[in-house]
Amino acid sequence: MTFSGNGLAKVEADLKANVARGQPPGLVAYLGRGDQTHIWPVGAMTLAGRPPVPRDAIFRIASMTKPITAVAAMMLVEDGKLKLDEPVDRLAPELANRKVLKRPDGPLDDTVTARRAITLEDVLSFRLGWGIDFNADAPFVKAVGDLPGFGMPNPAAPYTPDSWMKRLGELPLQAQPGERWLYTAGANVLGVLAARAAGKPLEAVFRERILGPLGMKDTAFHCPPDKKDRLITGYMNHEGKLVPFEPYNDMFLKAPSFPAGDSGLVSTADDFGTFARFMFTGLAPDGRRLIKAETIKAMTANRLTPEQMKDGEMILGRGRGWGLGLGVQVAANAYGVQPGAYGWDGGFGTSWFNDPARGLTAILLTQRVFDSPDPPQAHKDFWRDACGSLA
Repeated sequence: MTFSGNGLAKVEADLKANVARGQPPGLVAYLGRGDQTHIWPVGAMTLAGRPPVPRDAIFRIASMTKPITAVAAMMLVEDGKLKLDEPVDRLAPELANRKVLKRPDGPLDDTVTARRAITLEDVLSFRLGWGIDFNADAPFVKAVGDLPGFGMPNPAAPYTPDSWMKRLGELPLQAQPGERWLYTAGANVLGVLAARAAGKPLEAVFRERILGPLGMKDTAFHCPPDKKDRLITGYMNHEGKLVPFEPYNDMFLKAPSFPAGDSGLVSTADDFGTFARFMFTGLAPDGRRLIKAETIKAMTANRLTPEQMKDGEMILGRGRGWGLGLGVQVAANAYGVQPGAYGWDGGFGTSWFNDPARGLTAILLTQRVFDSPDPPQAHKDFWRDACGSLA
């Protein structure tokens, strides 16, 4: 099985058509299989039409950070510094002795005692009991308004890992541990746990265990001054037209005090493509094993019940479950992505999936924000075309 000429031409034509409509102004797309890689930089860095998007344009990948955080944590599991079935209390005493809201929309002091402790597997599978609630009037939602992990990414949030964990520990759980799939706070808890288990900051863990060995030279928790010109402008849809995505365009230009394991990274198509293809084997480009094949298999197996998948469908999408830190396709979706495929998307306009049965990696990086459960057309076209690109 290889890429077909007609299939690749269809990918390119639809990418260019979406850019011609200005949704988005520019993008970089990546398809890989075996020793073949195809990358398309299309369009411009700004809505004004200049400069053209370079292959090494830097994107805020938002929630595509989550799989990298999960891999770092699972490496520490292999080292024996973390354990999937162990309560997180040892490394996060702030989260011991949990109380749970009787009702998600109830008063913060109307609680019951948690039936059990939160485990690392709960954190990785997003069933720890905390996450986004779209009921803006709920007391809990109001209480977490400025807390990373319960809404839009915010690199300017005035927290450190320790102060964030302390604040989180003051709040009740929204659900019993193991009960519901809730997005996205678990990845931030996971980032703090990984840093504490390793005894060094999360960015150092990433650099030493993943980014360095894989040669991901442009992936970090901020874009440094010497790379600023490669950081693409972000846009959001407003009444049918794109407007600059403020204040987020400049937020990623300095190192955050809280490196968010759920959403904090910037990256490029080549960098993330390297990470994505590493997920097939667990091997660095030099052949060194960074993570066991059986660990990757465990990460990419769905952990959710049908009820939990249905409950999380607004974010997961139909037919998709969750493994340890990433989405897992359980049933074929409307765009042809098959069961067994895995990956995740970023709300600032990025998406990725690996299809291990076909050895296919597909990545689309834009900075046109996802503003509803229905993804922008550019992504839907790309997923469909990627699935149809193999002969």
